[in-house]
Amino acid sequence: MKLAVVLFNLGGPDGIESVKPFLFNLFRDPAIITLPAIARYPLAALIATTRKKFAQANYAIMGGASPLLAETQAQAKALEAALQASQPEVEARCFVAMRYWKPFARETAAAVAAFAPDEILLLPLYPQYSTTTTASSLKDWRNAYRGKGRTRTICCYPTTRGLVDAHVAAIRHVWAAAGYPAGVRLLFSAHGLPQKIVDGGDPYRAQIEATAAAIAAQLPELADWRICFQSRVGRLQWLAPSTDDEIRRAGSEGKGVLIAPIAFVSEHVETLVELDHEYARLAESVGCKPYLRAPTPGVAPDFIADLARAVLEAAGRDGGAAPHGPWRCPAGHAKCALRTGQLQTGQAA
Repeated sequence: MKLAVVLFNLGGPDGIESVKPFLFNLFRDPAIITLPAIARYPLAALIATTRKKFAQANYAIMGGASPLLAETQAQAKALEAALQASQPEVEARCFVAMRYWKPFARETAAAVAAFAPDEILLLPLYPQYSTTTTASSLKDWRNAYRGKGRTRTICCYPTTRGLVDAHVAAIRHVWAAAGYPAGVRLLFSAHGLPQKIVDGGDPYRAQIEATAAAIAAQLPELADWRICFQSRVGRLQWLAPSTDDEIRRAGSEGKGVLIAPIAFVSEHVETLVELDHEYARLAESVGCKPYLRAPTPGVAPDFIADLARAVLEAAGRDGGAAPHGPWRCPAGHAKCALRTGQLQTGQAA
């Protein structure tokens, strides 16, 4: 059997000159700005133009480009090796499709079609489902793919053992390397969303809370913990509390913080610049010491092994889409992928 595994991520600029078109692609997505195209496209162009210099300065800190593609390719390579080791009779190949920069879904779809798989497993590298990330990437894929293969989709995996264990190990390592300082608050920082998206039934916040609780349950030595949200853009009300406000709060209470970015599985601008530079400076200015940051799961063995389990379990399912692991969205989340049925991709055309 030939199995294609498609890993989805946001993507990032591969050079300073790519920053503006990357931002335009991001903000013209109807999942991000829910206006009609006639208004959305000019607004996306305006945002890309006004934010270009600020964003370019951030990418310059990382050498002029995002590391996200290289990080995702390393995860794809590690996952492919894990699948080959556990199921040598299956010809498994992993592909990467980015949402807002290269390789776009249409490029990856052509490569997958040329591989001619019997089965396709769509695996978003967003552990927590949102209409703004997973749903957008999968819609983009459905519009692009015209090859053969029966499709299965993993919609989320916010509380799986491997994901949780990878975060726990990273947090403990950072805390130990700092000498086990007392008076440290654990902040679970996630990318924010406009509040209206969650109020509309998006399950993202509920899944973030589930991830944080699962990790905290294994860290009784760091019992002082909170959830917060970063990366706010624009004037809308966003999910609260914000990460910067929680850093200020910790400083006012004479505490340090250890930040764990629980919505990200790869390092990119929001971890390497926003957390490591901008929030580190903020922490110093408000007397929040120490300021510690745990890395993302990356290619941690626990995490890669968990992704391999997800692929193999999904390949044996009858249905087209399901979460990996025990999580099921509670009632009240109308935009849950299983309730909407939007991920039932089935047999490709």
